Amino acid sequence: MTDLAHDDDSTDPDLTPLRQQIDAIDRELVELISRRAKLATEVGRLKLAVGTVVYRPEREAEVLRAVAALNRGPLTVAAMEPIFREIISACRAMERPLAVAFLGPAGTFSELAATCQFGSAVNLQPCASIDDVFRSAEAGRADYAVVPVENSTEGAVSRSLDLLLTTGLKIVAEVSVPVQHHLLALNGSLDGVQRLFAHPQSLAQCLTWLNQNVPALERVHAASNAEAARQAALDPAAAAVAGENAAMRYGLQTVARQIQDDPSNRTRFLVLGQQECAATGHDKTSLVLSVHNRAGAVCHMLAPLARHAVSMTRFESRPARTGAWEYYFYVDVEGHASDPALAAALEELREVCAFFRHLGSYPRAA
Repeated sequence: MTDLAHDDDSTDPDLTPLRQQIDAIDRELVELISRRAKLATEVGRLKLAVGTVVYRPEREAEVLRAVAALNRGPLTVAAMEPIFREIISACRAMERPLAVAFLGPAGTFSELAATCQFGSAVNLQPCASIDDVFRSAEAGRADYAVVPVENSTEGAVSRSLDLLLTTGLKIVAEVSVPVQHHLLALNGSLDGVQRLFAHPQSLAQCLTWLNQNVPALERVHAASNAEAARQAALDPAAAAVAGENAAMRYGLQTVARQIQDDPSNRTRFLVLGQQECAATGHDKTSLVLSVHNRAGAVCHMLAPLARHAVSMTRFESRPARTGAWEYYFYVDVEGHASDPALAAALEELREVCAFFRHLGSYPRAA
């Protein structure tokens, strides 16, 4: 019979002083976090007095960059940042809890992006479609909206781009989330499974694997990864392509892990709100531009960026639907609209473009 006393390390004399030090540090951490929370409450009181918004993504980005610069290990920056994200989230909620709309149901990568950006001390509002996510923030039912805009494998999320063209919301932040897809089923096997639920983008991101390993399964489109998991949880003859959060949420087991064709698959999300962000020195600016369909028009349109040494990080086109083969161009550039060089370039762009829209300047994701 095993002597349990030998498995108990509570009397180990070498551990006692180390544990005492840890306990002392924990007491100090609690005191410091409480002091921080009291200061956050005072900040909230002053903001309320002058009508300032609670959430300042540029300030939070600066805090997290400072944490990364101060970190000397042994915890990695990737491990340290979520700890401070949650402290910031809890302190912010003492000012006022925020409502954040995302593409639902619960368990989607959109929900994960929202949590990565805001922490867990927010009121998350799942929406049935990307349109509803936009509408929720536009109507004031949510303070912010989190929407997918592009995937590293499949490119732009067209519906998000179309809605950015007409919304009055501004981009206030961006979030890049690793996307790992799993094949999920109720009993962890494909015995008796006849159909596969998945979002169309997820199917595209896993196409090679699915064609090689489960070519006979009927593929059924779902509104989101989490909805695919929810449907599979209701149907013993179904499987789903979804992430870990969805599997846990709907009680599914993993048949195969990380079936995405690109192991570095990521999706970029935008955070949309009513405010403008101040410059941080590590910013990005998003634009929508259009020019008349004539020779050299696009080159002429982009000339101000080159002339003022503004670096372009993204260039995406969408049909303008005018029937004249004209396009809207979605452009991301480095810098904030208030930076002198970019400000000069934007002024020239307004003059040369048939359509000009500044979607927002916001902290660049790490």
